[in-house]
Amino acid sequence: MLVRVLTHPLGKILVVLGVLCGAAGLGVFTYYYVKYARLIDERLARGPYETTSMIFAAPKVVWLGEEISREEIVRQLRRSGYTESSTNPLGWYHLRPDAIEIFPGRDSYFDQEPGVIKFADGRVVEIISMRDSTARTQYLLEPELITNLFNRNREKRRPVRFQDIPKVLVDAVIAAEDKRFFQHAGFDPLRILKAAYVDLKERRMEQGASTLSMQLARSLWLDTRKTWRRKAAEVLITLHLEQKLTKEQIFEYYANHVDLGRRGSFAIRGFGEAARAYFGKDLHELTLPEAATLAGLIQRPSYTNPVRWPERARARRNVVLALMRENGFITEQQYAAAVTAPLTVVKGGGESADAPYFVDLVNDELQERFQDHDFQGRSYRIYTTLDLNVQRAAAEAVRVGLEEVDRQLERRWRGRTGPHPQAQVALVALDPRTGEVKALVGGRDYGQSQLNRALARRQPGSAFKPFVYAAALNTALEGRSEYLTPVSTIPDVPTTFWFDDKPYEPANYKNEYHGTVTLRQALIKSLNVPTVKLAETVGYDAVVDLAVRCGLNMRIKPTPSVALGAYEVTPLEVAGAYTVFANQGVYVAPNWIKMVRDDGGRILYQHKPVERAALDPRVAYMMVHLMEDVLRRGTGAGVRARGFWLPAAGKTGTSHDGWFVGFTSKLLCAVWVGFDDNRELGLEGARSALPIWTEFMKRAHEFREYRSVAPFEAPDGVVTVDVDPVSGALATPACPAVQPEVFVAGTQPVEPCRVHGAAQALTTQIAGWESALAERAEGGKPRGTAAQRAAQAAAPARETVPPRVPVLADDSPAAKPRQESRNWIRKLLDVFK
Repeated sequence: MLVRVLTHPLGKILVVLGVLCGAAGLGVFTYYYVKYARLIDERLARGPYETTSMIFAAPKVVWLGEEISREEIVRQLRRSGYTESSTNPLGWYHLRPDAIEIFPGRDSYFDQEPGVIKFADGRVVEIISMRDSTARTQYLLEPELITNLFNRNREKRRPVRFQDIPKVLVDAVIAAEDKRFFQHAGFDPLRILKAAYVDLKERRMEQGASTLSMQLARSLWLDTRKTWRRKAAEVLITLHLEQKLTKEQIFEYYANHVDLGRRGSFAIRGFGEAARAYFGKDLHELTLPEAATLAGLIQRPSYTNPVRWPERARARRNVVLALMRENGFITEQQYAAAVTAPLTVVKGGGESADAPYFVDLVNDELQERFQDHDFQGRSYRIYTTLDLNVQRAAAEAVRVGLEEVDRQLERRWRGRTGPHPQAQVALVALDPRTGEVKALVGGRDYGQSQLNRALARRQPGSAFKPFVYAAALNTALEGRSEYLTPVSTIPDVPTTFWFDDKPYEPANYKNEYHGTVTLRQALIKSLNVPTVKLAETVGYDAVVDLAVRCGLNMRIKPTPSVALGAYEVTPLEVAGAYTVFANQGVYVAPNWIKMVRDDGGRILYQHKPVERAALDPRVAYMMVHLMEDVLRRGTGAGVRARGFWLPAAGKTGTSHDGWFVGFTSKLLCAVWVGFDDNRELGLEGARSALPIWTEFMKRAHEFREYRSVAPFEAPDGVVTVDVDPVSGALATPACPAVQPEVFVAGTQPVEPCRVHGAAQALTTQIAGWESALAERAEGGKPRGTAAQRAAQAAAPARETVPPRVPVLADDSPAAKPRQESRNWIRKLLDVFK
């Protein structure tokens, strides 16, 4: 029969047509296979990781005697990219029973020597350099990866290798998505036949039969439309993937590219980033329930997002756990414990670790400074100043502090319709000696708003006042016949100031006035009218010049309102400006990028500090002394009441918003709290920003690097004397109260107090060198350095009494009319005629 068909003319035609069709089909198959194979090979040549740049934190220091375990250091090294493989170009480590050997690689951040860290009883007992076998007191660990620089689609991923993926996660994914993954050749025939039958029966394309290899093919090269043409291309790509890669390599690609939903404004790609985004953990730290949760996200990541739909995520997790039990990956006991475990998602989307506002700051500078470089298309390494421990402390302090602010706002909002508006926040913490930004928070929730309030211009209010008082104290060094000291008195009464023929009438808080006050009292009580009088006396231009030297922007104008912080600045600018006080008069510009390496390992950029002398160190110290008093008994006393007792100085600020800026010898922090639309917050800085500042500083100073806070030391040429707070003269045993006060040497009072009866004055202490009078009395050789003696000799002669200022005849504010201050300086001079 077959012979008849083949010999029949029509049969011959059919045979020819069959051969032609087969050849054509083979040709089409070969064409598309070669086409997709070329695309696949090009993509595979780039490896399983996206070529976006990586942003690293600052190196971590391990100290001799530090309470830390070997396992904690291993976790730190793994987060930094180290493995146990000696071929790792970044670095590797080797574990010993009581120690860990660390070997930085050629791609390490620094040319760091290999070292051995030994442990006993949970602490570091010995650090040895493997270069010369000598002991060390500390060892620097490789900087930890903060995040990959997200691409234009705001996708974030954290690269992982197959050997770094815990078995529990591999088992969960296999059970949920492709239980015969390690046995089949890219296709699961049973699943495909079942899915095809259901689709044909129901006339739709909904059934899923894709293996992990097919899902990877679709995610890397194809769109999401479900068509037969796309399915055919998926098959061709899968065939080629199975030929080119091992099963472990395919799983590694899959683990780095699978879509796992969104957290905040970012799309989460890969298990490494998902573990951090949802659980705040590294991949190898995942528990069984957490691994099952991530595996459960693969099928419908938006529908089962554990942040938005925790019950759905929990239900899907339990389905995955059941599949793991059925396939023999877990026991009945493990299943029973896992299905009852609560679903706990990390708060804030890992902001404490990822520091998204800080990353945005870094990204902005990269785009501005390196416009010809593609940081999203090439694997650059950006090393920053961020301290992840301090960043976590900042995020937690903001969370705790904003809860207190919300409660206060809620009480004020009672009786009004609708929910009270939520205040926003900015926190900038930096090292006052280097300007390195250690932590930065730009808002309460990055997912809701990416506006970085650390860069937003707002009125600083009284947080600006220290620059007015510094300009005033600087008059002691300018050769003026009338100069100002902390005991100089100034009237505190309702006053009209005239500028450009326009009146300016500031008022004190709650309209409370005190008649006559010293400069110290005016600052610690944050009195407005005396501050404006000071600015007028020294000159508004002098105040602005100092502010600009301290790094504040050029938009600040020399008007009366400048004294009260009416011109807008950013929290980052203010933090930088306060380095002048914390750093003995030297301004250090805030910085956040230490070094940039290109994808070839070459150094593209290395930061050099930007600093300048902005204020005499003697005046800077006097300001610190005054601001210490702000915390001791002024508007910042809440810092001490809340339990922060380390040596510190700072200043509150209240405008539409609340501010607090303060520092220790180790850390400087500026906090702003307010509304984005600039409406009135209604809470002073002491009740809004100060609690956040205090909570942060308490947490941050628990870390080893910031514990050893030192008292502020007076530089050479500063005199400390005991004065009577009423008269401002040298205190005597008859004075009922005594107050230590600081002066530039040569400007301190020398006459004893006569208000409480003349007597011998108490002791004068001079930092660094004694007064010329004391030297002459001793008849010895003048002390101090040559530069100090030269400065003494060159200094103009001054009266060693407090500068003369107007004293009100009646100290009662209520009895005083509002006085015009257009010619206040002239009136000042008239007093002494």
